[in-house]
Amino acid sequence: MSRLAILAGGGDLPRRLADLRSDAVRISFAGVAHDLGDSAQEHSFEKMGALFAALKDQDVTEVVMAGGMSRPPLDPNAFDPVMMALAPRLIAAMQGGDDALLRLVIAIFEEQGFAVRGAHEIDPSLTVAAGVLSGDPLTAQGIADVARGADILNTLSPLDVGQGVAVENGLCLGIETLQGTDALLGFVAQTPKHLRKGGGVFVKAPKLGQDLRVDMPTIGPDTIDAVAAAGLSTIALAAGAVIVLAQDETMKRAADAGITIIAQDL
Repeated sequence: MSRLAILAGGGDLPRRLADLRSDAVRISFAGVAHDLGDSAQEHSFEKMGALFAALKDQDVTEVVMAGGMSRPPLDPNAFDPVMMALAPRLIAAMQGGDDALLRLVIAIFEEQGFAVRGAHEIDPSLTVAAGVLSGDPLTAQGIADVARGADILNTLSPLDVGQGVAVENGLCLGIETLQGTDALLGFVAQTPKHLRKGGGVFVKAPKLGQDLRVDMPTIGPDTIDAVAAAGLSTIALAAGAVIVLAQDETMKRAADAGITIIAQDL
């Protein structure tokens, strides 16, 4: 017998996966908000040995990391022996970007004998295929802005900065950093009107070489609202590599706001 464990962070994604895989073990972490209710077994980051043992006791062979999770404050005095052994590697990885840390987390779970799955592997309908998903095909300027945004993201990929960029008429309005998508789009919304020409695109894509099993780029209905408030007219997604939550509602809001959504190779 083998089972899946959902390691849950915040947002709707963990619950969606839990609804799809009712037999999965549901894991939450102390200090991390989640929406799994009392069905989740709470563990702490300081006691990873206890987590690994609990998963193995429940015949877990696969894990999926789902939902938003910020870097937690750690109490070294509470470390169990397994965490004590892992700490030097984790501390070193924390000095880099999120991608470096998440790669190490994947490696640690694999060293313990668990297969790490991506949310899109559990639910392939989370991502979208190439095409115009909402609105009209892009204008020549829109095509150029998407290409410009993709070029910026690909150039920044080695620096492990972010997964989103806003471009308008060839000019970069903002780059997603640690603060996330909402902060980027809020910043764009504050751009003085005399610097704007209208339209513009928000490009969302993983970093080059990113392991899509964790931290896959994600948009949802609230993203549409933020893009509209930022005065942008288009969202361009990396086909098959961006999670679109609540897809029906997301597309409805885009249609209502007159926002084009396209998916393509980026």
